[in-house]
Amino acid sequence: MDKKDQFTNWAIELQSLAQNGLEYGHDKFDRERYERIRAIATEMMAAKTGLPLKQVKSLFSSDDGYQTPKLGTRAAIFKDDQILLVRETIDGAWSMPGGWCEPNMSVAQNCIKEAKEESGRDVEAERVITICDHNHTIRGERAINVVNVFFLCREIGGEFVKNTETSDCRYFSLENLPKLSIERNSEAEIKTCFDAYHDPNWQTTFE
Repeated sequence: MDKKDQFTNWAIELQSLAQNGLEYGHDKFDRERYERIRAIATEMMAAKTGLPLKQVKSLFSSDDGYQTPKLGTRAAIFKDDQILLVRETIDGAWSMPGGWCEPNMSVAQNCIKEAKEESGRDVEAERVITICDHNHTIRGERAINVVNVFFLCREIGGEFVKNTETSDCRYFSLENLPKLSIERNSEAEIKTCFDAYHDPNWQTTFE
């Protein structure tokens, strides 16, 4: 691990210790110390990324409770050996429909909801393809770890409607993928979805 990665790891660990201390600590002075540690970790991450401090605080150190990975879903929807991708408004790149899990929904329900919102498709979630730890993929490390659950879904209706999150929706073959939104899905993950689509006896993979 190079020094740049170690710097990030230190900031992440400090933030985690501070957040857990704020959750379980009761002494007023200890809580003040945890708040200061959290502020230092946020400043470190801002220095590392070059992002405004306010933005880093929102992304990196705004949660409460015991720090755990964020959970998201992705829907693998196929037709004629092609996978459905949506074009993300924020960066113009493409991804499988998906997003953060809502607190009042099951993981499968969330996958169905996100597929509808981003692609306009009504789907049934049939199988879990894979459970991926973001920091163990080729995309590198995030300040807060993310676990994505990829579902093999069956399209049962609907059509795309342009919205605030996505500007287009199309089917692509594995050999002709567009520019991917790497923060959301990698080419390797999409290939795994193709493998699951082709294998009726697919067994869920996980890390």
